[in-house]
Amino acid sequence: MSHAYRGGCACRAIRYEISAEPVESNDCQCRQCQQQSGTGHSSYLSFVGAPVTVEGEATTWDVVGEGRTVKRCAFCPTCGSPVYLTFPDIPDLFIVRAGSLDEPGRYKPEMVFWHSAAQPWDHVPPGIPRHEKLPPR
Repeated sequence: MSHAYRGGCACRAIRYEISAEPVESNDCQCRQCQQQSGTGHSSYLSFVGAPVTVEGEATTWDVVGEGRTVKRCAFCPTCGSPVYLTFPDIPDLFIVRAGSLDEPGRYKPEMVFWHSAAQPWDHVPPGIPRHEKLPPR
């Protein structure tokens, strides 16, 4: 790994650092992501078993995804920025929102999830795999 992934919220009250490479980078076009992002999709970097440091206190709320998986969405109580996701049933998984990175240009989408829910005006990078729902695991 060249250097840690760092980021946080817009007002810098929440900061994170991850000393590993993501196992996956994806755009998600599901309705939950559309509503949470206020646009056509959300962009994520997923880390598994990575050393993660979080400074500051996020506010969280839980949402149930496909397959009944509980996603804990963390956002800044001061500026409202969505920052990361955790999963109570998958404690080794830590997902950051690409827009929260200090260097957002490091994000490179590898695939698209929930393309079946895409809005006609939301265009994701051409040439990457698109899955109608979640990809098979």
